[in-house]
Amino acid sequence: MTGVAQQEGPDRVREQPEQHTTTTVEQGPFCLARCACGWRGPARRARSQARTDAETHLSGG
Repeated sequence: MTGVAQQEGPDRVREQPEQHTTTTVEQGPFCLARCACGWRGPARRARSQARTDAETHLSGG
């Protein structure tokens, strides 16, 4: 059997797009945005600003 060997393991994982799923988390009087990729936004007093931070992260900004 000749042909191309299939890639398995870490190289294959890197080929897949990174998943971005954001949430907001409250910590005392502050709210911050978090993403499944590991990104964390700054602590904000306004939930709306934390949501804006998450939207900016998702848009690549």
